[in-house]
Formats: sequence, C-alpha cells, structure tokens
Amino acid sequence: MLRLVRGEIRKLTTTNLPGGFLVVLVVVAGLDAAIVAFATDMDGSKTFISTAADQRSLVAFASNAMMITSLFGAIAAAREYGHRTVVPMFLTSPNRTRAVLAQLTAVFAGGAVLAFLGQSLVVAGVALALPTTEYDFLLTSGDLIRLCGATTFAGGIGAVFGAGLGALSRNIGGAVTTVFLALFVIPPLVVQMFSEAGSWIPISLYAVLSGVSSEVSVWAAFAALSAWALLPAITALVVVQRRDVV
Repeated sequence: MLRLVRGEIRKLTTTNLPGGFLVVLVVVAGLDAAIVAFATDMDGSKTFISTAADQRSLVAFASNAMMITSLFGAIAAAREYGHRTVVPMFLTSPNRTRAVLAQLTAVFAGGAVLAFLGQSLVVAGVALALPTTEYDFLLTSGDLIRLCGATTFAGGIGAVFGAGLGALSRNIGGAVTTVFLALFVIPPLVVQMFSEAGSWIPISLYAVLSGVSSEVSVWAAFAALSAWALLPAITALVVVQRRDVV
C-alpha cells in the first residue's frame, strides 16, 4: 500500500498540475493583499480590518481552499481516465480498492499541502500590506495555528471530495462542472428551500473550524465536512469495482 501511495504522489508531483494550482494560490494571496492596501470604505476608515475578528474573517482561506483543491482532486482523478493511465494503475494493483485508496490518500496529501501553502501566502500578503494602513496585525499565534489547521484540513477534504467526483465522471470537463454545481449552485438552492441547512454547507462549516463562526460545534463541523468528502469517495470506490476499463 505504501508503494502504491508513493507511486500516486510521484504521478502528482511530476506533472504541471500542482504548479498550476500553486500559481492560482499566489494570485489569491496577492488579491487579498491588494484589497488591504488599496480598498477603502466610503469614509476611508477600512473598518473591515479594524479588529482581530475582522482580520480573521479576511485571512480565513478555508472555503476558498476547498474549492481550489476540489478542482485539483477532480482533475487529478478524471485525467487518469482521459489519458488511460488508469489502465496501468489497475494492472499494477488488480485490487482496485487499494489502488483507489492510494490515489485518494495521495490526493488528500497534495490538497492539504496546497491549502497550507495558500493560507501561509494569504497571511503573509495581508501582513505585508497592513503597514500601508493605520491598523496592526491583530491575530494571535493561536488564531494563526487554528486558521492553518482548518485550511489544511479543508484542502485535504476538498481534494478527496473532488477526486471522488472525478472518478465518477471520468471526464475532466464533467468533473469540473460537477464540482462547481456541488459547491456553488446546489448548496444555496438547498438553503433557500430549507433554511436550517445553512449551517451544514461547506462554507459555513469551514467558518466554524476557522473560528469565524460558531453556528455548530467544532466537532460537528469536523464530522460533517468529513461526510461531505466520504460520500463521493465511497461511491467512487463502489462504482470502480465493476467498471470496464479499456
């Protein structure tokens, strides 16, 4: 199993996919820094960075991390079918459950690393831009540890979520579209029909983990987010067992 995971990590790290997503993270961090340096309220007071709570909300990167790493995981899994590299993967390990678990493990690690780097870049960008304002960096070391931990988890969960949908779609375009629908289109519609569901969509749950919100308990948010990733991942594991691969 360890050799399979190492092989999957090698597949991820020897392509341009992680580098492309890292560029996206750098752009996001730069945009956050530009917002702090140049954006103003109507009266010029920049109240959106005037308290520690406001800065934590600005710096919290978890919800963005899930979207970015979901796309990362979806493309990583779907391209295996598009490029037919899934054939040698299953020939190397005829036990498809082990092969897919190794892929999900590698994708989880890759998503977690990307999210951690993204959160670090956002924090650094905002910290460097704050001297252009009248406010200091108000987050404590405890806030930063919690933000980084929540975002790292968000990245891993998002990547597994996307990989599960990618394995089910088997097409990069379909996988990306499915991720977009699952994270940005369907949740708001569900919340409009059932308002109590608002606390259980990813963006709300990551706000809880990041310390921005307290709508549900931290452990409930952790469990619910794990369920978001496990549902498509387990479905993909079941479907892959009887799928013809040619």
